[in-house]
Amino acid sequence: MKIYSVFDPEFKSYGKVVSGLENTAAEIIAALEKTPLPDGTDYVAMDPSLQSLPAAKVVSEHLFGGMPVQLGWCNGHNTKLNCVEYHRDSEFNLGTEDFILLLAKQDEIVDGVLDTAKVKAFRAPKGVIVECYSTTLHYAPCHTDPAKGFRVLVALPVGTNTEKPAIVPASDEDKLLWACNKWLIAHPESSEAAQGAYVGLKGANIDIADSI
Repeated sequence: MKIYSVFDPEFKSYGKVVSGLENTAAEIIAALEKTPLPDGTDYVAMDPSLQSLPAAKVVSEHLFGGMPVQLGWCNGHNTKLNCVEYHRDSEFNLGTEDFILLLAKQDEIVDGVLDTAKVKAFRAPKGVIVECYSTTLHYAPCHTDPAKGFRVLVALPVGTNTEKPAIVPASDEDKLLWACNKWLIAHPESSEAAQGAYVGLKGANIDIADSI
């Protein structure tokens, strides 16, 4: 699979690279490097060690326009797509090592189904803050080096990816709702599908192990 850079023009419709907050990024990375590195993949929506940083205020003010934000992480080892998700807001990522994002677009979903052939891979260098737009489908990062894995900041509005609200489905989109502010489409081979997530990924469950 071809792996683009987040600096390539192909990334422009999916997100952008944030500049001007290099000191903030360095502060977050120093704390992020102390977070766990599991053999698989783990996610924490809000980590107190990140939330207490002065950088958290900077992220709120400069990346979310003053909205309340949560700084969490997704860490571990991964090379597969498994699912895609989206939120009503942008998500900001920052890695202690290079990492790869597997991305697609909401408007490529047809009748609740996304062909995984639409997915593109983008490599983000360590220390660079990357914004993924709200219309960008994404999920867990992938590592570039299995010996190092990945530790990636996940900055989102407060409450995102927490408990799913108790709603009575009223629209087709409601069947995708997997958590608060989290709409998810699973591949049939994924553990999320086995847990009851909406299955709507058609095609191969992309694995970039041979491309890195």
